[in-house]
Order: sequence, then C-alpha cells, then structure tokens
Amino acid sequence: MRKRMKKFHPIYNIMLPVMIVVFGGCNQKEIHYDGEALLKSKCASCHNLNMPPKTYKDEKAPPMMAVAFHVKDFMKVDSPSDKKPKFIDFFKDYVLYPDASKSFCDKESLESYGLMPSQKGNVTEDEVGAIAEYVYDYYDQEKYLTKMKEKAAFDALPLGEQLATQKGCLTCHGITTKKAAPSFMKIAQKPYDEISDTIANGSRGRWKGFERMTMPAFKQRLSKQEIETLTRWIKKEGSRAK
Repeated sequence: MRKRMKKFHPIYNIMLPVMIVVFGGCNQKEIHYDGEALLKSKCASCHNLNMPPKTYKDEKAPPMMAVAFHVKDFMKVDSPSDKKPKFIDFFKDYVLYPDASKSFCDKESLESYGLMPSQKGNVTEDEVGAIAEYVYDYYDQEKYLTKMKEKAAFDALPLGEQLATQKGCLTCHGITTKKAAPSFMKIAQKPYDEISDTIANGSRGRWKGFERMTMPAFKQRLSKQEIETLTRWIKKEGSRAK
C-alpha cells in the first residue's frame, strides 16, 4: 500500500525558495578590493604615485596626482555629492575604454604622453572601481597642502635634525630629557669621536643605567658623511640645551 505524501501549506511553496536564496547567500563572502594595493601593483609602472610627485625623465604617463586633480577640476557635476560617483564612473570607463575624445588632458599632454592603452584584461571593472575610489580620496587638495607644509617645515630643519627625524633617533632620545635612551644634552658631553663611534657601532656597554636598552649599529644604514652630520648636530644641539 502506497504511503500518502504529506501536503504542505501553500505558503511553504512561496517561502521555501525565498529561504534558500537568503540563507544560501550567507555563505557567499563579499570580495573586498584594496584600492591602494591595486594602484601600486597595476598603475605604478607608468604613473608616479607620489604626492607631491617627483619628476623623472622619460615619464610614460602623467603623475597620478595630476590626473586626479585635473579630472576633479574639469569634471562638471550638478551637485558636489555627485562628484565622487562621477569620478569613479569616468575612471572606470577611461581605463577600460580610453579615447582621446573623453580625455580632460590638453592637446600638448596627449601628444607628449600619448593615449593610454586599454587596460581591459589587465584589471577588472571592480578593481578599477576600487582604484578610482582610493585615488579620489587620497589625492586631495587639502591633504596635498598639508603635505607641502610638512615638507617645507622638514626642509627648514638642520640636516642633522632631518637625519635624527628620518632614522627615528628622536623616538628614543629627547633633546633635554631622557626617554628610553640618554638625552642629547647628556650625550653631547661625550667626546666627538666617541659619539660618532657609538652611532656607527652601537651603544652596548657605553651608558650606565641603560644596559637593557642598547642602540644598534647604524654604520650599515648611514653613510660616513651622515654620521658626521648627525654627530655635529648632537654636539651643537646638546650644548645649546644646557
């Protein structure tokens, strides 16, 4: 005798497909694209990515900062809120389907650099979208002005202080106060040659009270001239701080 199949309420016939779609989608992970990483891997071979950009001979393409600023300046929008979405759409379209008629570049720039070849096949539309979003956010006028002010302030420092800043010396040493290591005021009391040798070969066993904090040798990271420059600055700055 055949078993009778149970009849389901009609609502289950509607809900079951919906539940399959909803809960089935939970297992699908959304792909996140890193715009910064993609920019470096996909664009850096032709475009200078620095802000402010450095100048090179035989540039293959304009600096990315110039591209971003130029498109933002010349792109027309009805509302400021439309600017970023329109920038991303333009970026995707131009990278995958470049055409001189779409370009915001002046005639001289197009003749100098030439029309960018299509990157279709080298990058997906979603990847270009992530790159465009990062480019729009990173290459910003206010950020640029801030960086220029920081650069101007850094360039105004004595060469020795520039080195101390770049190499992280000020992380461990204070000018007048000790941190993890002796202050420069204290170090300046040592003979010039001893300071120079300590920078070059490290501080193991040289400072009482700082035995656990040994400065590594910098002779592989600094040139002889840089060590001399840093030593002169420490002697001068440390003596001035007395």
